Amino acid sequence: MDSEGLKWCLALQLLLPHCFLETRIQGQLADAKLVLSGSSVSLQLSNLTKNYLRLTWFYTTNQKILEWETNRPTPNYFNTKFKDRVTLDLQNGTLHIYDVQEEDSSTYILKVMLMTGFEEEWSIPLRVFDPVPKPDITIEKTQEMNNRCYLILFCTARIQSVNYTWYGDSGPISERLQGGVLNITVIPQNSSKFYRCEASNPVSQNNDTVYFIPPCKLARSSGVGWIPMWLMVMVPTILGLLLI
Repeated sequence: MDSEGLKWCLALQLLLPHCFLETRIQGQLADAKLVLSGSSVSLQLSNLTKNYLRLTWFYTTNQKILEWETNRPTPNYFNTKFKDRVTLDLQNGTLHIYDVQEEDSSTYILKVMLMTGFEEEWSIPLRVFDPVPKPDITIEKTQEMNNRCYLILFCTARIQSVNYTWYGDSGPISERLQGGVLNITVIPQNSSKFYRCEASNPVSQNNDTVYFIPPCKLARSSGVGWIPMWLMVMVPTILGLLLI
């Protein structure tokens, strides 16, 4: 629309306000509410006016969760997947959702019809994440050559939307090596006693660890390195006792 057309539109809106859509978007939260699946969440507005005739919560732009007309004692809960998992606080309009699941992620919309005839609207993004299961490190390759150990490790958490971070003795490994695959060359100066993969999402994390045994071996347990020594000490002792 050009500037002249915009002036005419504004003038007409001042003269004939009810000929235009009376919806005013009061604000949209920049950051989503992040919660763990199975928990409860409350979608609340701190600046909700009390002078309204009707309040409606939406899961999507065209799917209503509930509607409450203030001249009625109870809200109307629509026949959706939320019907037995939501309640409305009649004092402040807060929507309480119980046992949230990943598929409940959406941008929820609250519409309020004011006594003046205007309609106000708010959007509240909600993201629900499943807990991260324990990831699994797969040892793809270990190769020793020229006093160097070449390692390739794969980390898989069997869940979508996770970030992977690798750790060694001194903390996180260089960012350029981050991701589900760790491809690293180990020399005596930078060797680590272990390599840990941490899988995480915004609400949970889990990890798996493999242990490095010089010059170029990996094991699931830190005890692998001392088991042979344990056997060397204990076996002669046990045999000696049996021969007494």
